[in-house]
Amino acid sequence: MLILGGGYTAETATAAIDERRADLIAFGRRFLANPDLPARLRARRPLADADPATFYGGGAEGYTDYPTDSDA
Repeated sequence: MLILGGGYTAETATAAIDERRADLIAFGRRFLANPDLPARLRARRPLADADPATFYGGGAEGYTDYPTDSDA
């Protein structure tokens, strides 16, 4: 099994899997900013931008306060 990651969009991830360049695509930063990432990708909804300053902070900012698409 080959897992790729790093800057993939729904379209580029689908293409990589369809073309058998990967078995699975990892979405690290995109998941941090989009707690509902699978639903957004399925619905082709816009993705929220991540704020790297909040990734591993220690406060509530970042991990717990990114809105879901239904919150927008």
